[in-house]
Amino acid sequence: MTAPQHRTPEPMWNAWGTASEADPLPEHLRALLTDALGVPRRDTPSVPRDQVRIRESALPDVARASIQDAVGAEHLHTDEHTRLLHTGGKSTPDLLRRRSGDADEAPDAVVRPGGHEEVELVLRACARHRVAVIAFGGGTSVVGGVSPDRSALPVVVALDLARLDRLLELDTESGTATLQAGLRGPEAERLLRERGFTLGHFPQSFEYASIGGFAATRSSGQASAGYGRFDDMVLDLRVATPRGTIHPGRAPASAAGPDLRQLFLGSEGAFGVVTEVTVRVRPAPVETRHEAWSFPDFATGAAALRQLARTGSLPTVARLSDETETGLNLASSEVGESAPSGGCLAVTTYEGTAEHVEARHAEIAELLRAAGGSSLGAEPADSWDRGRFHAPYLRDALLDVNTLAETLETATTWSNLDRTYQAVHGALTEALGEQGTPPLVMCHVSHIYPTGASLYFTVACARAADPVAQWQHAKRAAGDAIASVGATITHHHAVGSDHRDWMVEEVGELGLDVLRAVKETVDPEGVLNPGKLLPPK
Repeated sequence: MTAPQHRTPEPMWNAWGTASEADPLPEHLRALLTDALGVPRRDTPSVPRDQVRIRESALPDVARASIQDAVGAEHLHTDEHTRLLHTGGKSTPDLLRRRSGDADEAPDAVVRPGGHEEVELVLRACARHRVAVIAFGGGTSVVGGVSPDRSALPVVVALDLARLDRLLELDTESGTATLQAGLRGPEAERLLRERGFTLGHFPQSFEYASIGGFAATRSSGQASAGYGRFDDMVLDLRVATPRGTIHPGRAPASAAGPDLRQLFLGSEGAFGVVTEVTVRVRPAPVETRHEAWSFPDFATGAAALRQLARTGSLPTVARLSDETETGLNLASSEVGESAPSGGCLAVTTYEGTAEHVEARHAEIAELLRAAGGSSLGAEPADSWDRGRFHAPYLRDALLDVNTLAETLETATTWSNLDRTYQAVHGALTEALGEQGTPPLVMCHVSHIYPTGASLYFTVACARAADPVAQWQHAKRAAGDAIASVGATITHHHAVGSDHRDWMVEEVGELGLDVLRAVKETVDPEGVLNPGKLLPPK
């Protein structure tokens, strides 16, 4: 068993990440907001911490005693500071509420178990006393996945898995690693690299999200073209439920009935709490190479990526921005005046041995040129790589200057990609333009498959008087547009509470009945993350 040597700094309660990484919006971008989007020049900062309203803890004494018996009194917290740090996730609506001083969603307690057995004891205690439990990893959900829902159970505890932070086993012969669920992305990668391996999973939330969170949300990292989605990497899980433990994996592949791992991958803590994950790992790359490409338009670039996916000639990273996102990214990057005007930017990355990188790059470069691409060299891709985890900080800087900024994503087949792009882009433009100023709507292809791709949208516009309602209106319009064209309501952000109303379109009424039957079997008292994943009957 290997213990990490570093701890993630305490996150900000009203913004993404840590204060040391946050920067104010550069003046040239603020001027662009006024000139291009008509955003009135007005500061909209967060309220000070001492003005935040937090409900008093309502954890009954009998439940407190049972939980303390499971984890020890020192690992049960009801103080306001700890509860505030576990109040919801990091979506724009989450942050807007807390920035306005509203933390009434705060859990009644935060519990930090020290291992699988303690998790199971806590779940049994909470089921016995009808206390809702939200599994809490890095708290990076952007779809309401860790926000308390008290409609069924009025008392809620956050089950913080931070103490489950070990690399339990590394099987170098098989290429597998067993990691505890509370281990954060950077620590997992450090521990593996020390032994010459990598997980290769780098979502934008990488710096703060946890291994358990990756599994519970079917996370997809930015290097998915080379390493696959996180759920592709999982060989086994250890899951605690109020009724006991489930260990659904045994081999790399099996025909022993339906794969029970798939019930818990993406279940968002509603069917059980993932405490350990056994994943496929690969040798750490010896060499990394970046190259950017320009395509005359989004359709041409998408066709080029489709060709790569079909042939199986894939770089480690493959990413394509539309014209609007390309213009903004290049204008604000370190590429500066040397950036090309017009077209769409694609970013590619190659990892492996020197020989593998050279051969794969040569093969893919030939395909991209034949598909209409022009190489821009390494610098635009290097610039993206240096700043790829910093985008959420820019979102928060925009919130400080009277601007609403948020993201959403979907996925569909190649033949339906343009239809989906046009439908969602149009829905967002119309819904966010109702205030009288045009929104900025950008998009990129973030993950590709032989049969289709994901689309990731980013929006920015002037804030309305009620920015939470403003975004909810736009989100509803976009979600309905996604459903109307037959795309998925979420590719990697998960369901949470924000997407649950579209689950009937995703799996049908009978499919929901199947999922509800699983829920009732493993969680008969309904204490596991209520209000998430499954819409009310």
